[in-house]
Amino acid sequence: MVGMALVGGSVTVSRSLVDAPLFATQAVRYAAAALLLVALARAVGVPVLRPRGREWLWLAGIAAVGLVLFNVAVVRGVAHAEPAVIAVAVAAVPVLLGLVGPLLERRRPSGQVLLAALVVVAGAVLVEGTGRTDATGVAWAALALGCEAGFTLLAVPVLRRHGAWGVSVHAVWMGAVMLAGLTLVTERPSDLAGLAPGQWAAVGYLAVMVTAVAFVLWYRTVAAVGSGRAGLLAGIVPVAAAGGGVLAGGGVPGPAVWVGLALVVAGLALGLRPVRRRGPAPLIHRESVSP
Repeated sequence: MVGMALVGGSVTVSRSLVDAPLFATQAVRYAAAALLLVALARAVGVPVLRPRGREWLWLAGIAAVGLVLFNVAVVRGVAHAEPAVIAVAVAAVPVLLGLVGPLLERRRPSGQVLLAALVVVAGAVLVEGTGRTDATGVAWAALALGCEAGFTLLAVPVLRRHGAWGVSVHAVWMGAVMLAGLTLVTERPSDLAGLAPGQWAAVGYLAVMVTAVAFVLWYRTVAAVGSGRAGLLAGIVPVAAAGGGVLAGGGVPGPAVWVGLALVVAGLALGLRPVRRRGPAPLIHRESVSP
C-alpha cells in the first residue's frame, strides 16, 4: 500500500518534468535508482543473482514494457486525452491481474479477488472521472494498461529465484540502458543541462521513492500474496493522486470522489481478506483404556 501511494503521489511531482527531455530524464532516474538498489542490497546482505537463460528475456521484458514503453504511453497519451483517462485505464489493472496472474502461477482465478477487483476499478473510475479523449488517446490508454499489467506479470516467472531485490535491480538497470540508447537516437543529452533545480529534485524523488523503494515493496508483495491479490493495491494509485492534488492546492474533492474512495477501500477489504477454506472436521482424540 505504501508503494502504490508513492506511485500515485508521483503524478503531482511528474508535472514539473513535462518540458524536460523524456528519455534523457528517465534514463538518469533509472540509472540513479539502479545504483541505489545495488548499494542497499549489499547493505542489507541480499545477494543479487546473475540472470541465466530465459531469465534475461523476462527481465528485459519488464524493462522494455513496464518501464520504457509505459512512460512513452503515458506521456504521449496525455497529448490526446486528459490524465484522468490514462489513470482510469491503469486502474483497471486489478481485473487483468486477477484473471491472468493466477494462471501464470498455475492457480485458478479467485472469484473473491475478481469481485473485489471490479469494485476497486469502479471506485477508481469515480475518483478520476472519465475525462476527454479521442481514438488515439484510447489506444495509448490501452497500451498503458497492458504495460502496467506486464510490469507485474512478466516478473512472476523470475521472482522465485531472484526475489524482489534481484528483479528490481535487473529491470531498473536494463531500463536505464534502453532509455540511454533512445536518448542518443532521439534527443540530445546536453538538454539535461537546462533542467531547473526543482526538476532535478523531482528526478531524485522519482529515482529514490517511486523507483527504488516502491519497486522492492511491490515485488515483495507480489511474491508474498500473489499477483492477483497484489493487483488490487493498484486502486490506491488514483486515490493517492487525488490526495496529492488536494495537498498541491487543487481543492477538496466532490461527492463522487468520496464515493469512489469508499468503493476502493471496500474492494481492498474484500480482496485482501483471508480466504476461508473448507476442510474436514477436526479429529477428536480420546484416551483409550485397556481392558
